[in-house]
Order: sequence, then structure tokens, then C-alpha cells
Amino acid sequence: MKHFTIIALVFLATFTFAQNAPINFEPDGQGADWTWTVFENDVNPPVEVIANPDASGSNTTATVAKFTALQSGNPWAGTESLHGSDLGAFVLDETNSIIKIKVWKPVISDVGIKLVAASGWAQPEIKISNTVVNQWEELTFDFSGFPNPPAAEGQYDQIVVFPDFDLAGRTQDNIVYFDEITFSNGGGSGGDEPTVAAPVPPARNPEDVIAVFSGAYANVEGTDFNPAWGQSTIVSFVEIEGNEAMKYGNFNYQGTQFASPLNVAAMEFLHVDMWTANATAVNIFCISEGPVETPYSLPITPNQWVSYDIAMTSFTPVDLSAVIQFKFDGGDGTPAIYLDNLYFYKGDPVNTIEITEKNALKAYPNPVSAGSLVSFSADINTVEVYDLSGKLIISSSEQSISTELLKQGIYSLRIIDADNKIHLQKLMVK
Repeated sequence: MKHFTIIALVFLATFTFAQNAPINFEPDGQGADWTWTVFENDVNPPVEVIANPDASGSNTTATVAKFTALQSGNPWAGTESLHGSDLGAFVLDETNSIIKIKVWKPVISDVGIKLVAASGWAQPEIKISNTVVNQWEELTFDFSGFPNPPAAEGQYDQIVVFPDFDLAGRTQDNIVYFDEITFSNGGGSGGDEPTVAAPVPPARNPEDVIAVFSGAYANVEGTDFNPAWGQSTIVSFVEIEGNEAMKYGNFNYQGTQFASPLNVAAMEFLHVDMWTANATAVNIFCISEGPVETPYSLPITPNQWVSYDIAMTSFTPVDLSAVIQFKFDGGDGTPAIYLDNLYFYKGDPVNTIEITEKNALKAYPNPVSAGSLVSFSADINTVEVYDLSGKLIISSSEQSISTELLKQGIYSLRIIDADNKIHLQKLMVK
């Protein structure tokens, strides 16, 4: 009886904590009979499991999931499986930390995937953009650097999918199909340095930004990024996909000294992008004369760029009319952190630029072949083309622009129409 009890418990544990994958929406597979809850999508039209509308290319399966991203929904509208029964509780490790998903989309925008524990504990989602439209494409999400939930929070048992995560806003209802969500070997904990550039900051009005280190905005002059404070941290500047980032090697603490005090009292947020493979604690300080300083702890997600928008009120009682320094601390002299896009700003953390939601001005064709002309669906005053590092590539007041200066890839467009309304969208050059 005693041996039977032990065997039964082992069997029960194995059954309870098995991961139900791949998610292929086939009648005899996983996903088709799951409870998919749609959220933040206005009236939340349900996920449908339908016959594959394009059984060609990289996906010839019989059935797929259909998600209707409404123009009136939020950019982060998505769908989530049911806790406790659908995906099953599991431990994230090297055997299942690479998650792939096949998507068919009519637009270029991010796809997000998030894992959530039974208690609701979660790390931020990973977002990857599709690169083609109107055909199937497989996207890969590397969760190898993600921690498992603390023991008190339970295990991961839910997957969340954001099929059309576009902070610029949708100009129409977008029907997205997704399928073949797989979990496979990640081959370890990932590299110790980023291989992709930090996210491109949104286009903001120059008077709404005071930038310290960013390729997207004009930076204040004379900043000392390596003052001699006796720290072990080694400051260097590295190029990642053509974009300059700042590296703190042997990180224990490090300062940034401004040439003169910055008056950021009118600013509402401090933004910073950070990447680290092995730091366990990072605090950022704004410092005013006195000195007066208040730390803000940055939640860490290893092996990916994380964007932080910190309310300036978090640094009270620092005198925001005379900020003289930044400081980062929390390291023990061994990890490295990478930083980009340090700037103060006011306005919406997502985007301060007015975007027309209906009848939005569009660039076409999109995608466009390299060297071809891009035109616009209405008269424009100006158009600016930025690469993924935030670098301005083209500025023009013509009604069409040539892409001969553009390599294959994805670019951001900032279009000002004849009524001085601003439209943001992505352009894919193939």
C-alpha cells in the first residue's frame, strides 16, 4: 500500500505538471478546445478556430486560430488561455524556452507572447514583428533568460498572445491568423551581450524631450558619462545593428555628470532602455545639489531590451529644476548592463503625437521593393523616414519618395499631412 501511494503520487505529479504542446488547433491536438479569452479589444470578438485560409508556404495545416484586432481596440489587445487546465503547469527550462508561432497578417506590427503563473505573476511580454504580409511566417521568441515564478506564485500555466501589438494605432480592423505554437530547446541561458538594437523611441515634439543619450533626439552637450567616483564599472560605447549603446562592464555603480544642472521640472517621465544577461539588481537615481538622491529599482528581464518609463514623481524630494547627475548601482562588480535612450519627456508614455484614427494617411506600396517609389494616399507637408536605431534617413516634402537609399528592413515613417496632423506607421522594404 505504501509503494502504491508513492507511485500514485509520482503519476499524479507527472500528469498535473505536463505541458500541453504543441498548440496546433487540430481536433486531435492542443488549442482547439481551449478557453481563449479575448481582452482589451473593445467588444472582444472571440477567437475562432477555422479552416486554414491559406494552406501554402510555411503552414499547410488544416485548422488555425483567427483573431480580429479591432481598430477601436487597444494596441495590446490579445487572447489568453485558461489557467489551470489548458496549457498545464510547467517549469521553464532549456527544453522548452524557445517558443515559435506561425502568423498570417495583413500588416507589419509586433506579435507579443507572455507567460503567466497561476497567481497572475508574470514577466513582461516579448514582442517580435512580422516582416511579411498576407503570407505565413514563423516568429521565434527566446525565453531562455526568463526566470521561473517564485515558489509562492505557483508555476507557469498560461500563455498570452498579442497578435497585432501596434502602439501607433490601427487604421482598420485587422484579421490575424496564428497557429503552430511550439516549445523547444533553448540551448542554455542565451548570450551575454545584445545582438539587436534597443527599441526605436516614438517620434515626439522636440520641446517635449530633454535627451541625455539617444540617437533619436538631440542630446544635451558636455555630459561626462564616466566621472571618477572610484567605481569599478568600465564605461564603453558599442555598436549594435548600427546603433550606439552604452555598456557598463564590471558593474557596481556608475555616474553621469551633466555639464550644467538640467531643469526637468516640466518633464513627466524619465525613459531608459536596458539590457542585461546577468545583473540581478539595478537602481537608477536622479540627483540634485546637496546632494539629494532617490533610487528607483528597475525590474529586470534578462536577455532582452526592456523599456522603462518612470514617473518623475518617483524621485521626490529631488529638485527637478536642478538635476546634476544620474547614478546607477546594484551590481557587485561582475555583471554588465547596456543602456540606451536616456531622456526626460512629457506627454503620453506610449506616444505624444496626435494620430488620426480614421481615414489615416497611408504609404503605398507597403511592403515596397528597394529602389521603388513610395507614394501617399493624401497630400502631405513632410515625411521623415527613420531606421530601427532612430536615425533620420530621409526628410522630404515631395508627394513620393525613393527608397534607393534604404536597405531591406523595417523603417518608421512620421508623416505630416496637409492639415498638420501627424501619422506614424511602419514601412517594410523588401
